[in-house]
Amino acid sequence: MHFLSIDFAFKLEFGKVRALERIDRPHVKTAQNPAPVSISHQIGFAEFVVLVALMMACQALAIDAMLPALQTIAHQLGVMDENHAQWIVLTYMAGMGVGQLFWGLLSDRFGRRRILLIGIMGYVVAALLVGSSNTFETLLLWRFVHGVAASSAVVARSMIRDLYDGRKMAKVMSLTFIVFMLIPVIAPSIGQLVLLAAPWRTLFILFGAYGAVMWLWIWWRLPETLHPEYRMTLDFNHIKQATIKVFTDRASICNTMAVTVIVGAIFGYVAMVQQVFMDVFHHVSLMPTMFAVCAASMGFMAYVNSAIVERIGMRVVSQVGLIIFIALTAIHTAIAASGHESIVTFVVLQSMTMSCVGLMVANFGTMAMEPMASIAGIAASLQGFISTTGAALLGDQVGRRFNGTTLPLAAGSLLLGLIALAFVLLAERGKLFRPHLATTTVDSIH
Repeated sequence: MHFLSIDFAFKLEFGKVRALERIDRPHVKTAQNPAPVSISHQIGFAEFVVLVALMMACQALAIDAMLPALQTIAHQLGVMDENHAQWIVLTYMAGMGVGQLFWGLLSDRFGRRRILLIGIMGYVVAALLVGSSNTFETLLLWRFVHGVAASSAVVARSMIRDLYDGRKMAKVMSLTFIVFMLIPVIAPSIGQLVLLAAPWRTLFILFGAYGAVMWLWIWWRLPETLHPEYRMTLDFNHIKQATIKVFTDRASICNTMAVTVIVGAIFGYVAMVQQVFMDVFHHVSLMPTMFAVCAASMGFMAYVNSAIVERIGMRVVSQVGLIIFIALTAIHTAIAASGHESIVTFVVLQSMTMSCVGLMVANFGTMAMEPMASIAGIAASLQGFISTTGAALLGDQVGRRFNGTTLPLAAGSLLLGLIALAFVLLAERGKLFRPHLATTTVDSIH
């Protein structure tokens, strides 16, 4: 959760970046004469987006690429219950959830670049320790640490907010989302290819090597993006006030919850999809291909979003995407309830439904982060924790309701779409499709 040629995706301007307007907050320690963001190396727009996207992909890669090896790992480490192999994924995800609570906070105090370098180095070391584990319990321990270190990639989201706002930020988020959606498409195949030629421990050497390359790239090219006037002190009062702002700002909390329930629908699909192809359609061999088609549809629409969001606006794009999502899931629910579901209707409707996610998640996430300029680190941490944990819980509830048909998935997605609409209406005070005001631009990265 490996990038193809990026030329097609970056027909974008170079040299100008939207910077933040300073937002003075009582809990933010500011400098009397704030200096511009320090840039030690000149980094282009395309390189910045690819670097940030591949940093964020560290998280998903260490899940998706090892899925083919779960049962092999459990067998070789003497695990008797095959269901316990799932703990290898669950402990990693638990570590990610815990880690998101503090990486962003630390980056608000010590800077984005330093914290990323520490976190990615931890990712490398933990991956190698997982691969060298000789007992299942030791593997789970280091897998948890691996997840904690991987969650440092949440700082990349803060860096995007440091440098961009408004529609430009939504565009950058969409481009990074494209890369993130490519991981579920190609990572399981990469894992399978590795297992054909080498033992499972090689996968964790691969994760460590990937992390090492990212560490060197960050060290060599990535500048510090935290504005000096936004650097926080780590005292209880500052943390408390920042946390209160994240949870009480209407745009922050409502858009974060909209992301949570939409991603929860995707997690429900992921939890249920293998059973659907096995027990409903009796074509389990088609599952990887159809899964890739659905993931690719999200990635494609994320690219479309990046191309149109600056002209149309992220509110209009995301809210239209949500309305279409609700309509499609309502149609899917009616077909599933009538007993006329087929593998064709399932794949077509599910792909169309998931493509709407490519129009929503990046834009809702941008609108959640936009008021958080002065506390971008802790905001990214808290919002990431809410959306990751909440979506996992919602997805689990949808997945548990599988009854041998596709109705629970379609109806669950419809319900979650309606809940997302309620949160969007709260964020927008009942008025949809309002224009988003543009902001000024200044020189920054180029």
